[in-house]
Amino acid sequence: VQLVESGGGSVQAGGSLRLSCAASGDRLSAYYIGWFHQAPGKEREFVAAMRRGGDETYNNEFVKGRFTISRDNAKNRVYLQMNSLKPEDTAVYYCAAREFALSRDPYEFDAWGRGTQVTVSS
Repeated sequence: VQLVESGGGSVQAGGSLRLSCAASGDRLSAYYIGWFHQAPGKEREFVAAMRRGGDETYNNEFVKGRFTISRDNAKNRVYLQMNSLKPEDTAVYYCAAREFALSRDPYEFDAWGRGTQVTVSS
């Protein structure tokens, strides 16, 4: 499966963005999906994930109540709705897919997009 992220940009603190991850080559519903972010000089970090074939989702503590992961199987896309953005959310955001189990470890994901930049100013 090939993944392409879009929807990043620059916003002020408190604003919102919706990131989109478009898949080609396979059905995204067959995969466990994760969103990760990476700020300059930092490790890639788990943000949110969704189970294969269902709607069960998992968020990192620092985004609970602010970010929501969702899937549109008809469009073969996964989204990350980001509300109440903070300057510390500034990073490149990646979507990733793996076949066999849910994980928060980026090293366990097989397919990655190239990322989309999110910049939040105070």
